[in-house]
Parts: sequence; structure tokens; C-alpha cells
Amino acid sequence: MTQTVLAQVDERLDVPVALSVQLTGMSAAGETILSQALSYCAAKMSLSGPQSAVERLCQGDGVASGYCLYCIAKQAAGTIGSLDENVRSVYTFDCEATPEDASLGEIAQGMPLLHLLVWTQRKTAALSALITALDRALAHAYADRLGVGRPAGLLDVQVVDDAQVGRRSGYGALLSSMYHRPVQVWQR
Repeated sequence: MTQTVLAQVDERLDVPVALSVQLTGMSAAGETILSQALSYCAAKMSLSGPQSAVERLCQGDGVASGYCLYCIAKQAAGTIGSLDENVRSVYTFDCEATPEDASLGEIAQGMPLLHLLVWTQRKTAALSALITALDRALAHAYADRLGVGRPAGLLDVQVVDDAQVGRRSGYGALLSSMYHRPVQVWQR
């Protein structure tokens, strides 16, 4: 993965000129993250190897899915944080389906979405592009490795800035929630 320091920025869009150079390594990053997650899952469940973890995921094993998602969260958060110096910390949180969604069968089958909350100094187009590229790379790696149709994405990322956290507005309120506090998976 390219770790280019991005010095040139288009001031109107706040998008690094060399962003495409940085994002070219996202495909490899997605494959690496998924491979590490499958190995982690296999080790935690005392399975014979990553392929056994793949089989468990294909069978809909919730424990395997939980281990895999946790490792993906840690790795994706580290990738996002290392490539954007404005990111303060990254959290994972539960986003429960409503009873209506469950009764109407609108809950996704297979690997559920991984809900991440990214706390940054300020929101930028570069961060959004980075998250989108990582999500696409993970979805592609997931489809290739598990032999399933390509999901639209594996990540549901909410970005909050210092102002939202300070006002406790929107997803920024989760960071001070007594009932649905997110779990920190990465910090600067």
C-alpha cells in the first residue's frame, strides 16, 4: 500500500491531488485485511485454517462472523487512521434492526455491515474517498474469497467532526451515550 505524504491540495475541494496514487493500494489492503480477519477467526475458533473460517461464514455462523468483523474493524480503522492525519479515533457500534425490518425480512444475509464511527478534526472529501475506496476493496475481496455475489459494501461508516462531538449532535452523541456507547478500535 502506498504511504505517500500528500502535500499538494486543491484548496476549493480539499482533495489531495495525489489521492489516486494513494488509493491504488486499496485493492491489496482489502485482500490483506480480509486474509488477516479469516486467520484471526480461525485461530480464535481453533479451526484448521482460514478456509475453515470461510466455510463457517458461508454457513452463516454468527460466532465466526463476529470474530471476522472485529478483526476487519481493527484493520480498517488502522488503515483509515494511518492514511488521514485528521482522524482522532475510530469506533465500532451496534446498529440494531428495527422489529419492522426483522419481520419484513429486510436484514441482509451473509456478512452483516460493519458499523464504524470515525471521529476526525474536520470532514474532508479526501476522507470520504478513502473510506469509499476501502469499502469497495473489502467488498471485492469478500466476494472473491467467499465465492459469493459482490455485496454493495461491508462498511457503514459515519464520520463525525469535533463540532458534532462537542455539541453531541447526530452520531457525535454516541460518544457520550450511556446506553449505546461505541467500542474504540483505533486511536491516534
